[in-house]
Amino acid sequence: MHLHMRAAAEAEILDDHAWLDAFMARAWEHHQVECAAGVACWIEKDFDLVHELCSASGDAAGWLPVFGGRQPAGAPGDELPHPPLILLEPAEVRVAAAFLADVPFEALWEAAGAKILATVGPGWAGALVLEIFRGRHRDLRAFYGRAAAAGHTVVKAGRF
Repeated sequence: MHLHMRAAAEAEILDDHAWLDAFMARAWEHHQVECAAGVACWIEKDFDLVHELCSASGDAAGWLPVFGGRQPAGAPGDELPHPPLILLEPAEVRVAAAFLADVPFEALWEAAGAKILATVGPGWAGALVLEIFRGRHRDLRAFYGRAAAAGHTVVKAGRF
């Protein structure tokens, strides 16, 4: 299970579910290279908790980094095997980037850390969980910062 995010120029993206499904499948084949290049980011397994972290600020922009955006044209609804796809337009990418840059991780962790720790269950050291989420926040902040600076759209694909 992972949430894969890929930034690209708006002119390079078609607002079409089938096209985006193929685009994200190709991008996933090269996700490590694309992550290193700064045009992709992914969250394995705990993307719902990262959403919880970002949303804990009470700022409406907190929903944008993980689950924010809209479904593309031709989305198949609940039919499988297609992944859920989300488009985040350049203006929303800028809002997400500003949110991640302006709201410190510590404030988010103070608001959501106890709930996140309770969710991950026993056996996970609190300090390790804290560092995992600090890293997720850092990675999202860098990814969205680059995408916003370039004026890019962000495509998100959930793979289960």
